[in-house]
Amino acid sequence: MHYILLGFAPGLYWLWYFYQRDKLEPEPKKLVFIAYFLGILAAGLVIFIHMPFKLNYFISAVVTAPILEELAKFLMVWAYLYRNKNFSEPMDGIVYAAAVALGFASIENGLYLFRINQQAKFLLSNVILIRAFLSVPAHALFSGIWGYALGRYKFDKKKNRFIVLYGLLLAMLLHAAFNYVCLIPVYSSFGLLILTAAMWMLMNKKILKAEKDSPYKKKFLFFNWKKKS
Repeated sequence: MHYILLGFAPGLYWLWYFYQRDKLEPEPKKLVFIAYFLGILAAGLVIFIHMPFKLNYFISAVVTAPILEELAKFLMVWAYLYRNKNFSEPMDGIVYAAAVALGFASIENGLYLFRINQQAKFLLSNVILIRAFLSVPAHALFSGIWGYALGRYKFDKKKNRFIVLYGLLLAMLLHAAFNYVCLIPVYSSFGLLILTAAMWMLMNKKILKAEKDSPYKKKFLFFNWKKKS
């Protein structure tokens, strides 16, 4: 049981990381934690949908998992957080998407560590480190892409739905690529590092763009200037 609890530690750390990246108008902590628990609910929903089907492991990892998981996380944000008054700038899409994704990743990580402890305990320490720094934050990076798209869509006067569709599809493709690389033992370590680094670069660009488009930017700069003077 303690391995399941241990699985939550990386998710909570990365939740703090993404929360503190929202510097202009930070979200209510209570709402961010609600988003995190919605991610756990999304994981339960995916498991429930998956249970009746016995799919090939490769198909499940590279096709159905990326589609179902990103859709489940997206629906949680869309249904419970998108219309909330605190979703008030593009950056909020990234924060809420990352929070839901990290709730999902936390329960997934805990269950994975529990299974490894039962089946191959000698691998446990390596798996803990790899998942803490690669697999868990990867969920936030996948979902942060459609989260940014959702944030743009909410404050876009033209309401171009293709922005959200493109974000979702890109997140699913990156998720599929990540899972695919994990299945290739020879290249997995090097490939995962390259892919994760590329996703971090993309996410940093999205965060900077979201901050640039924030309605709170001028107020933040004004108060910062006053503090420095």
